[in-house]
Formats: sequence, C-alpha cells, structure tokens
Amino acid sequence: MEETAAKTSLSEGGKVKESSSRGQMQEWDPDAVSDPFTKSQQEDLKHIFQVLEEKIITFVKNELKTFKRMLSPDYQENFESKEDEESEVREGALKMALHFLRNMKLKDLADKLQQNELDIVCQTELKRNLKNKYQSVFEGIRKQGRSALLDKVYTEVYITEGGSGKVNEEHEVRQIELKSKRPAGQETSIKCSDIFKPLPGQDKSIRSVVTKGVAGIGKTVSVQKFILDWAEGKENQDIHFIFPLLFRELNLMREKQLSLMDLLHHFFTEIKQSTFPSQGKCKVLFICDGLDECRLQLDFQNNESLTDVTEVTSLDVLLTNVIKGKLLPSALLWITSRPAAANQIPPECVDRVTEVQGFNDPQKEEYFRKRISDQNLASRVVSHIKLSRSLHIMCHIPVFCWIAATVLAVILGSSGGGQIPKTLTEMYTYFLIFQTKQRSLKFENVHDLDPQWNQKVIFGLGKLAYEQLEKGNLIFYEQDLKESGIDVREAAVCSGICSQIFQEESGLYQGKVFCFVHLSIQEYLAALYALLMLIMKRKDLISPKQALRKGFQLWERRSVHKSMIILHKSAMDKALEHEDGRFDLFLRFLLGLSLESNQTLLHGLLQRGQNQMGNEETISYIKEKIGRAHV
Repeated sequence: MEETAAKTSLSEGGKVKESSSRGQMQEWDPDAVSDPFTKSQQEDLKHIFQVLEEKIITFVKNELKTFKRMLSPDYQENFESKEDEESEVREGALKMALHFLRNMKLKDLADKLQQNELDIVCQTELKRNLKNKYQSVFEGIRKQGRSALLDKVYTEVYITEGGSGKVNEEHEVRQIELKSKRPAGQETSIKCSDIFKPLPGQDKSIRSVVTKGVAGIGKTVSVQKFILDWAEGKENQDIHFIFPLLFRELNLMREKQLSLMDLLHHFFTEIKQSTFPSQGKCKVLFICDGLDECRLQLDFQNNESLTDVTEVTSLDVLLTNVIKGKLLPSALLWITSRPAAANQIPPECVDRVTEVQGFNDPQKEEYFRKRISDQNLASRVVSHIKLSRSLHIMCHIPVFCWIAATVLAVILGSSGGGQIPKTLTEMYTYFLIFQTKQRSLKFENVHDLDPQWNQKVIFGLGKLAYEQLEKGNLIFYEQDLKESGIDVREAAVCSGICSQIFQEESGLYQGKVFCFVHLSIQEYLAALYALLMLIMKRKDLISPKQALRKGFQLWERRSVHKSMIILHKSAMDKALEHEDGRFDLFLRFLLGLSLESNQTLLHGLLQRGQNQMGNEETISYIKEKIGRAHV
C-alpha cells in the first residue's frame, strides 16, 4: 500500500489543495464532504490558511520595507553614532536581499543594489571625514594655541548678491573704507547656506557661483561652515557629494597629468569605489577656494574641450573644462577669490556673483563677545574699537578682529594697563610684540616684559614679505622661503608669525604651503623690513641708487634724515605706480613706523629711535602729489 504525505495549500477559490508524495495536487472541497466532523475540520483548516496567507504576505511586505529602510542613505547616516551591533543589522539585511535576488537569477538587480550600497558608504565616509576636518577652526595662526569648534565661534558674515564686473584697482583696505560709508539696505543680502538657491522671483537654476571678497574677509570660513552643515546633515541635503579643492594645494600638482576622477581619488580616497560622481547621476558640488592663489595658467580661450572624466590631461585643462561646464555639466561649482582675480572667469560661465562684505556692526560685537569669554572685558574692547575710526573700519575684516582681540584683550585685561593702540601701525606693532613674547615663552621659557627680538627671523620674514609683495603673492612654497634665506622650520614653528599649512597626502604628492596671517601683516612686515634695512644695513630697498656708501662709518643724524626722506618719497612714487594699490598700505605702515612713538615700542629691534625722521618734508611731498592728482 502506497503511503501519502499530505501537504495542503489554498487554491484561488478558497478550496484546500493536497499534494501527494507523487507531486499531484488534489483539491478538497469542504462543501462536498458529508461528515460534519470532517467538514468542521476542513473549514477550520481553510480559515487557518487564509489567516496564515494574509499574515505571511503582510510579514514579507513589512520585512521588505524594513530591508528597504535599512539600506536607505538616511538609515546609514543615523548609524554613524550608534553601536556596531546595530550597523551589523544593515549588513545582514543587505546580504539577505542579495542572496534572494541572486537565487532568483536577478543578478543585474543584485549588482545594482550592491553598488548603491557602496555609493552610500562612500558618501557617508566622505561626510564623516569632512566633518572631522572642518568642525574645528584655528584663528589666525594654525597650530598656535587652541582650536575651537566652528559651530561655537562662527559668526555669520554679511554676503551680498551681485557685483560689478569692473576691476577695482584700489587697495583692499580702501575698498573696505568706501563700503563702510554706503547706506544700509542698498544691496540684497544672502545667507551662506542659500548660495545656490534662487532668490524670490528668480526662476533660473544656479549651477556656478563666484564669491568675491578681500583677503581675510571670511570667504574660506564661510566655505568651511557650508561644508560642515552639509556633512552634519543640517543644510543642502539635496547635494550628494561635496569636493573642496584648494588652489594652494592644486598648485603643488601643476606638473601632473591626470583625469578628473584621478584628481578626485587623489584628494578623496574614500570615494574610489563609488560610481556616482563619474556617471553624473547624482548632485555633485565642486568648491574651488582661493582662485587668487592659483599659479596655473587657466586659458579658457585655447584649452582643449574635454567631456570624459577618465581622460588624462593637464590640471589647468581639467579646471577650465569643469568651470566651463564641459566636464560633469550637471555638477555645481563654487569659486572663491579676491576681487581682482575673479575677473579671469568668463562671465558666461557664472550664474551668480556674490561678495563677502565681512562683519557689519552687530556682527563685529557678536564676534568679540564670542572670542572673549570675560564679557566685561569684551565690552571694553568693543568700546575702544568704536573710538578709533580706522580700527572700527578694519574690523569689517574677521582676521583683523582676531588680531585686535588678541592685542586688546592682553592690554585692557592686564592690571598694569599700558598704552592702548589707536592706529593700524600701533595695533600691528603690538601684535608683533605679542607674538615675539609668545615665542620666547613657548620655545625659550623666557618670562620678560620686553620682547626678545630674533633679528634673523624678523629680517627673513620681512624679506619674504617684501619680495612676495612685489610679485603679488600671498602664498609661498618652500622654494620661495629658501630664496629669501629663511629656514623653513625656524620661520614656521618658532616665529609664530608665519602660518604653516601641512598638506595631508595619501598618494601623488606632498608639500608645504606658507602664508602670513593676513595680507596686511605681510604689508606691515615688508614696511618694517624696508625701515630696518635703511637704518641698520644702510640700504634703500626702493631706491637702490640712493643707497649709502659701503665704507661710510659715521652715520650722522643728517644722513639718516635725508635717507629717510628719500625712502618716503620713493615709497610714495612706488605706491602711485602700482594701480592695483599693492603698496598703499605698505606706504601707510612705513610712514607710521617712522614715528618716534612706534619706534619706541620696537626698542631692542631698532637700534635707536630716529625722531620724526623726515616726516615734515614727507607730508609736504604727499600734499604735492595729491595736488597734482587733482589738477
């Protein structure tokens, strides 16, 4: 007798099917059964299987929803701060989904799901790394003192939309002075986080933005805040990948031949397994910070067109094609620059121009109150700033606010008090003294009221500042330092004035980039160097033909007086010759340093105060030049 192993299931009509060991399906119709007991059993069985079918379908649907939720980008981001055990749940869900798809011969779907997961992991890793990089900020000199969380110290800067295409040839400080006189409300302000969002009434989508602003006005910190807010999931989450590219770092690779994907993989190794950027299927943002620091020849007219992100070429060709929208045309582009350099970008490549105006008056006060924890002291600093028109104007520049806070917090906070700086030259002189004292305390453990001047460092940095100012450079590389006779380690580590930025490399290149805290610091040191060379080395940098004879031993007061007049006049002529205003603030500092009050502050560095060295005649010369300019 043949045994049968009954297996039951429901047919579409609700009839129970039995599967015998032979694999043949036999339908059981409960209505055809005459035995009441058997009929009751069959009805119960029918009900049980109906409920079971509903529950199984509901269960499978819910499980699939759970899988989908676990494998979504949002779920991945939520796991960043959770336990490893929870993140393993996601990994398990992925493995099960891939297993089912492959068992059902749906290899293409399985491969697509797996690649989507890799893309999400790459994006999450990029966000994590960018957050770690930008969540802390060093004000002024990197690696000196403590860093602060950007969210805690960040003060929003005033950004406006629009801007003239005309190059402003005045010195940047003069531009700040002129803008400070404008009535409020004449310009359209825009938040940093809304840089790519159309204003009310604007319908055109925005692909490329150029943000202009003078040195130290807050462009780079605004970029950092934009990136941090994105990485933390606060703003602009419609953007899938953000790639910050600093021109000062790109300069180090200017001799390389590489593709756009090579470039991205070089700086962002975490995206190597992702296909999104290369396929253009997601929203990508390139941030090119510091166009004015670029030493590449960006030839928009003659560079070849490029559309393949894997094609190898020179770096300048890559950049011009990204800017023109040939490479990854769907990608967003944000370029920051000082005003003069911004005009090398063809207007047709720019959808929006914005300008960072720096701090308005309420933002200045907000900055000082965040920067100085003692609110009573902060109030005194703010009050003093308001008393000096030149200091108040300069505080539009965030970096100058840092310098002012550094100096004034020490002077106003000390029990002994002291002379409070009222002019730019006095402020920068005190800043130099403060940094010199910090160096003595940190590296030589010297506690002294008077600064212990290191003439070699001051001369070296002054020479670098002057020579690079003549070339129009704000950033310099090791070769530039060597040409100025500066020991890299001595300048960057010990002096506390020159900021060293170390590039963290993972592949192609490694190098160091140097800069002064701000252009005005460079101009101050250049002026100090010119003065020191005249007084101590008997050399006129600006008018070499007027240099004193080498064999001249007795440097009489009359000779110093006459030489200083010649230096002042030459500096005035040099400032007028450079229409870009390159030497305007240099001249202001040089004249300020010629005053006995400032030379007294620099005692120990300068051999002796030189009184009002030729200032009367210099003033007459300046008035004469101004008179001619208005004729």
